[in-house]
Amino acid sequence: MKSFKQGPPKMLMKRRAFLTGAAVLGASTGLSASALTSCAPGGSDIWLRDQDLPFIGAEETFSTPELLMLNSINEEHIAFLEEIGLSDLGERRIGDMDEGGLNVQILSAHTPSVQNVPGQEGIDFAYRLNRQLVEGPMARYPGRFKAFATLPLQSPEAAADELERSVREDGFLGALTNGHIGKKYLDHPEFEPVLARAQALDVPIYLHPGYPADEIFQIYYSTTRSEYTTENQDYIFSGSGYGWHQEVLTQCIRMITYGVFDRFPNLKIIIGHMGEGLPFYYERIARDMGEPTENSLQKPFEQYFQDNFWFTTSAFFQDELLHLLLKYISVDRVMFATDYPFAGIKEGTDWFRAVDLPREDKEKIAFRNAERLFGINI
Repeated sequence: MKSFKQGPPKMLMKRRAFLTGAAVLGASTGLSASALTSCAPGGSDIWLRDQDLPFIGAEETFSTPELLMLNSINEEHIAFLEEIGLSDLGERRIGDMDEGGLNVQILSAHTPSVQNVPGQEGIDFAYRLNRQLVEGPMARYPGRFKAFATLPLQSPEAAADELERSVREDGFLGALTNGHIGKKYLDHPEFEPVLARAQALDVPIYLHPGYPADEIFQIYYSTTRSEYTTENQDYIFSGSGYGWHQEVLTQCIRMITYGVFDRFPNLKIIIGHMGEGLPFYYERIARDMGEPTENSLQKPFEQYFQDNFWFTTSAFFQDELLHLLLKYISVDRVMFATDYPFAGIKEGTDWFRAVDLPREDKEKIAFRNAERLFGINI
């Protein structure tokens, strides 16, 4: 089974070059505190700030040979993902963690994981991936790796059962999903068994982006003007270059609007990439969605962002975005993440050590909020 949803290898190579070469990950011209320090006379003291700060990385990606075969389009693509260390769950990954001072990675399978695999094949595949983590890196490097479960979401009842099994038997911290599941989002009644089980287990679901359905791709992210388009360009446009972040925010708004958190008031949702654009849109979303949902929802629209969501810094190492997120979201709901190996661990930890925040707040973001949410200690 092959999928174009990961994008062609040249596209990913271009993305990697952009991520490692830009001062800011994402799409901005701002400079992080680390970047500013590197070119500021007498600014070296900032680099020495909070060197003892521990870190938990909440969005750290892995793959396996079997998963690479599923979600890659050719051998070149596989070679690229292996080159950046996506399938390395040993010394290279541990070395990068040690270099950057990242104490723990919470592992998750790369997009779109097994969400497109139906029936028993998907159920068995998800179980194998979860057990490979338990028997492999989690056993070889005790305490360095935790994990979000991979779920066979094409089979919701089985997915709920695998979530419970992985949490109770293997100590997994929750689950991670990747965009739409067969053109449906998690607010669809079909997935209520998964949401109910997550709430009952008191574990979060991490909403990672996914690539759009083919019809949406054709409407939003392609053109008939061949001189202005390439396959690589269009998949970047639909993914990390823009579409991914809108996709997650749309899913969050859907979940609130269509009453997911009224039906499951204690459900915990995590989103990455510094809020997937939410801080920029927060006031307008709260105002414009608040009025039409006033009589259908049990709380003011924006209250659900405060009560049911957590946010990570993954791949957006940018001071002004962090401060904008903290303008609207409590520091108790923000967690550190790097998006490894698509972003550098040391780049992320160096950036955060130099951020101008009180030490207490930095400890919360770096590790304490994750400890509290996931019930772990480092």
